[in-house]
Amino acid sequence: MFKNFWYAVEFSHDVVAGKPKKVKILGQQLVLYRKTSDNSVVAMSDLCVHRGAALSGGEIKGDCIVCPYHGWEYKPNGEVQKIPAHPDKGIPRKARIDSYPVQEKYMFVWVFLGDLPEEERPPIPDWSDIDDTENFRAVTGEFLWKSNYERILENGVDVSHTPFVHGGVFGNKEKPETPEFEIESSPWHCKVSVVLNPPNSKGIWGMLNPNKTKNLQERPPVPVSTTWWLPNLLLLDVGTPMGQLKIFDVNIPIDEETTLVKFVALRTFFKGKWADGDARRRVFKVLYEDQAVVDTVRPELLPFDLSDELHVKSDYNAVLYRRRRQELIEMGWGVEGNTIVGEGPARVEQRVIPSPIRKEVPELASAWNFKEVRSREILRGNTDRTARGDVPRTDSLPSTESTIQEIKS
Repeated sequence: MFKNFWYAVEFSHDVVAGKPKKVKILGQQLVLYRKTSDNSVVAMSDLCVHRGAALSGGEIKGDCIVCPYHGWEYKPNGEVQKIPAHPDKGIPRKARIDSYPVQEKYMFVWVFLGDLPEEERPPIPDWSDIDDTENFRAVTGEFLWKSNYERILENGVDVSHTPFVHGGVFGNKEKPETPEFEIESSPWHCKVSVVLNPPNSKGIWGMLNPNKTKNLQERPPVPVSTTWWLPNLLLLDVGTPMGQLKIFDVNIPIDEETTLVKFVALRTFFKGKWADGDARRRVFKVLYEDQAVVDTVRPELLPFDLSDELHVKSDYNAVLYRRRRQELIEMGWGVEGNTIVGEGPARVEQRVIPSPIRKEVPELASAWNFKEVRSREILRGNTDRTARGDVPRTDSLPSTESTIQEIKS
């Protein structure tokens, strides 16, 4: 899991005025709430600096959130402005928590989890089709997986699994070959476009399909593209005979083994409300089919070394994702170091990712109680792994170019 990215953490319509919202992502609890003054969304660590209570259980007071335990009031920037037990005393400089940048775009609340300055942050992708209500009809939903988000992400961009996992829906066992594909990529995304021969649709989509035919050879091919954006976003774009179908997919990593998917499914056909239930049902059918396979994949987490699993030409999209993932790990963008560990036999861990304000206000660098630390035992374990050779040296990793050439051949 990675910091220093914009994460879509919740649908905008699910963050309502006057009601704090708890979300969990990257193993960290966040609280979202809307300011009374302008209705904008605030995202903060859901962990009171005083005794660790969850602020999401508190109340909104003006633009502030009030801790339910001792009534400490937090301003939107994470500073404590009032301690009711000692109203005449000064506020300690350590009385602050992390507050994260927020944007509302494309039906989602996006939170930047990391401490990069604004000019260095990776971009939010262009999902403006979601706002095009004139041409598209949208349905939304969410789906909980007991799988790692990267396994789900790879499944989402894998063209060659569709004939077998989704045979009869949009995969065709009569023609499982993966044709030549076009590639568009940047440091933050990769799009693969192919032409497939799906089976005839069932239900109302099948009845109204203008290209419906039993003869595979006479059935016009369908353009399909799959796109990933780092670190956890997907788009499936299908040019069906009835019109365009686009499914935008946010794979929220709650922790290493749990993923909450939130989707926005757009269509240019059957745009009446009467078709929404059927459109939503079709998305869930595909998700359940994927879940049945992905939940059984071992190992549960992606291997670090590319050579630990086999790759073929149709895995191009996934291989490029893995290479970029390796580079992010080498850049220190993983969240494993952002953990505080409690004392006692249970050794309960709480993740707190540093926010930009820690760098923006250098004179307060030591003001946070919840720092970017791990226990000596955990750090020593990582050091021992490196010494044993379990963690590859960065200078021994194959280049992206050599890896791509290998799977192309």
